[in-house]
Amino acid sequence: MFGKLTWDAFRQDPIEIAAGISMILGLMIVLGLLWYFKRFRWLWTQYLTSLDPKKIGVMYIIVVFIMLLKAVFDAGMIRLQQILSVSDAHGYLSSPHFQQVFTAHGTTMIFFVGMGLVFGILNLIVPLQIGARDVAFPFLNSLSFYLFSVGAILLLLSLIIGKFSGAGWVAYPPLSGLKYNSGVGVDYWIWSVQIAGIGSLLSGINFLVTILKMRCPGMTLMKMPLFVWSALCTMTLVIFAFPILTATIGMLSLDRLLHMHFFTADFGGNPMMYINLIWAWGHPEVYILILPAFGIFSEVVATFSQKRLFGYDSMVWALVAITLLSFLVWLHHFFTMGSGANVNAFFGIMTMLIAIPTGVKIFNWLFTMFRGRVHFTTPMLWFLGFVFIFTTGGMTGVLLSVAPVDFQVHNSLFLIAHFHSMVIGGVLFGFLAGITYWFPKFMGFKLHEGLGKYAFWCWFIGFLLAFMPLYVLGLMGASRRLDHYEASTGWQPLFIVAAIGVTIIICGIGFQILQILVSIKQRKENRDLTGDPWNGRTLEWSTSSPPPFYNFAVLPEVHERDSFWTMKHTKVAEKSHYKDIHMPKNTPMGLFIGGFSFILGFALIWHIIWLGIIGLIGVIACIVIRMSDDDTDYYVLATEIEEIETRCKNL
Repeated sequence: MFGKLTWDAFRQDPIEIAAGISMILGLMIVLGLLWYFKRFRWLWTQYLTSLDPKKIGVMYIIVVFIMLLKAVFDAGMIRLQQILSVSDAHGYLSSPHFQQVFTAHGTTMIFFVGMGLVFGILNLIVPLQIGARDVAFPFLNSLSFYLFSVGAILLLLSLIIGKFSGAGWVAYPPLSGLKYNSGVGVDYWIWSVQIAGIGSLLSGINFLVTILKMRCPGMTLMKMPLFVWSALCTMTLVIFAFPILTATIGMLSLDRLLHMHFFTADFGGNPMMYINLIWAWGHPEVYILILPAFGIFSEVVATFSQKRLFGYDSMVWALVAITLLSFLVWLHHFFTMGSGANVNAFFGIMTMLIAIPTGVKIFNWLFTMFRGRVHFTTPMLWFLGFVFIFTTGGMTGVLLSVAPVDFQVHNSLFLIAHFHSMVIGGVLFGFLAGITYWFPKFMGFKLHEGLGKYAFWCWFIGFLLAFMPLYVLGLMGASRRLDHYEASTGWQPLFIVAAIGVTIIICGIGFQILQILVSIKQRKENRDLTGDPWNGRTLEWSTSSPPPFYNFAVLPEVHERDSFWTMKHTKVAEKSHYKDIHMPKNTPMGLFIGGFSFILGFALIWHIIWLGIIGLIGVIACIVIRMSDDDTDYYVLATEIEEIETRCKNL
């Protein structure tokens, strides 16, 4: 009746029991606070059922923060094991458990931190920057968030019921096949990633249509802010790349559920086909994560240099070039597969070429700062840290594009150091800069500047200590996924330095938590009453902080780039003739579909057929009910808009 689910699934080792207890206690604390402050109705109406992209963006960021804490804890466990497991000592983790932690760390960071940050920031910023009141498909936006959240919950659930995958974050067969992984770990990976991936694909379609069809009057493509351009290119990548991921994982799940042979080593299957397909998605995914960070830095550097961005046209075409070239470099992930010198040469050259438009962007940001009135605020520090780490990591990437070099360091910690330079130094630093930069816009008050700088220096110094030794270890022969080695290798001192770096990064996260708490306590002193605390250049700064739920009482008209900067300096008369505004109604259907998707995913993981049928019927029924509902929108009356606008101006 319950498929593979037995009492044995609840038997966990002490570390997993502690993690499960901490999650349950955390949930109980949150529920207790909601009950104490009588905020359940507020949570339901203002967030859980809201179709306002700003509220959905905040929920994305909250989920990301939870998953980031888990991923950093996983990283600490990995480094601690590598310090302790030397020669006769075997550390505190078994090899299977270490591989689960390794897999969970990568999966969490890519799918539930990186992708969550992308769509969180896009929800917060894109409609405001293009002068729109909402996204093209508000309900689809809510549904996408709940599918993303269901994937994250399934991953966390593996800490309590069953085990997670130990096959790596890209789950190469045959290791991820039934022959070598007959438990539910790989199935947890498949369905957490598959459900979240479908949500990401829906978001990609939504934001592409939003950018193309909902820009305010006068905003042509070449008048869009660079962040919107980065979002447009990113969503194009999502739409073309994520169907590959969905199909690939779908075939792997059929291999496991129905004993098919797409990727098995026998009966006509081909494991290398999986590896080609997963990286045909995987390398565009790297740029899906990094392009929005590039867009953030374009906004931050121009604002805090008090200058128009240098080389706008070349920045746009650099984004377009990266978007196109990102589909032509996937094979550099496995030069060692034996495709031959000609194939390796082609993909090596393409990998070198993609560094050129990236370099163009770095120089344009530096030229923007040149002779500008640069304010070294926390967002600018994140940018400067990015320039150093991303540039050094990029140079090692060009080195890895040379196939003979790659043959020597393939699957080593050298590669891990390079990849983390891109993902942490590029993606995470970019989004931390963006969150700090736009925080007063959505919360109504600035973050504490001093604590933010302490956090930056901990992250920057901690990163250098945590990952620069890995380049050396990789050249010395240390492979990735390594949970034990001999003392004679001489690796332990470098692993200790790397672990110290992780500890310093954790201190940085501590400063960020303290920064948020202190900022909330001091919110009255740091309140933004102008809507434009940084002397910004783009349309989001023309609204109050936080913006009203309809964003703009009167849709702005744009005549050139940096439209708000122009409005401020030419003193354009404000239009105050308000009209009724059409807005979507709140709905819980996205939450309900997400709930039934969770039931379906859980049932497929544990092979509980009747529960899967219930989940599938629930998903279909909720979709039909939503599509049959004609009462999905309403009008905000002009008189109400006038009252809200008057109240905002009088603050």
